[in-house]
Amino acid sequence: MLSDADAPKLRNPILIAAFEGWNDAGEAASYAAGYLARQWEALPFAEIDPDEFFDFTEVRPEVSLIDGTTRRILWPATSFSIARSTTGGPDVVIVRGPEPHLRWRTYTDAMVELVELLGIELVITLGAYLSEVTHGRPVPVNATSSDPRLAEHHGLSPSLYEGPTGIVGVLSAALGEAGIPSMSVWASVPCYSLPTSPKAALALVRVAARLVERDIDEEEISAEAAEYEERMDELVAEDDNVAEYVARIEEMEEVIGAELSTEGLTEEIERFLRDGRQL
Repeated sequence: MLSDADAPKLRNPILIAAFEGWNDAGEAASYAAGYLARQWEALPFAEIDPDEFFDFTEVRPEVSLIDGTTRRILWPATSFSIARSTTGGPDVVIVRGPEPHLRWRTYTDAMVELVELLGIELVITLGAYLSEVTHGRPVPVNATSSDPRLAEHHGLSPSLYEGPTGIVGVLSAALGEAGIPSMSVWASVPCYSLPTSPKAALALVRVAARLVERDIDEEEISAEAAEYEERMDELVAEDDNVAEYVARIEEMEEVIGAELSTEGLTEEIERFLRDGRQL
């Protein structure tokens, strides 16, 4: 972790966080965070030491070769990267890593401490969950916040979910207790999805980019999302059981309507930005 002397100086910083594991159906959240980091050329500057928080028999370190000869061990740490603004907008800190296995309260305390040290003005957590939705429709996205100001400005409701939670839920609660504004954006992934869903990741990328007022080149991920849809079409065509299930879900979607779509949330965010209101 950083000391006061080592902490980078940031302009109106916003933090985007995504964790692999329970909060990451279709790897959509971690995929989105990685894409944002690459497109915005985010540079790593800190990490949380993994020894205290991970069971390495569950998330194993990886071996890589440098120059084809030197072996290097890559540990599953939580990494922090900075994507600085070149247009006078907020700097963005992107946090990525596996959901920790151990000592969650200590882990979230360390996260909150670093958020405070960096002077983060808003934390956006990304997540994805399996749901009874179909792959051919716009990805349902919903956003919640326990911060009254954010909820009012974005027309959001506090989450009414009760039940088991992941590190995203625990971190959001810790941020709220510390008085740090945060919001959580989640994408729905079909229950019959392939292991990785670039389409759901694209939905999260679009929302995150608009929330931090940054342009994003979508060409690469849009192509991957289109390929994903084609592969999902093939999956449905090849499996009668999946096709029957999808037909039932499509009927439900026609009756009850989809959840808030990416486009709907995007329109609300753009309205918010046009109004010139501050977070």
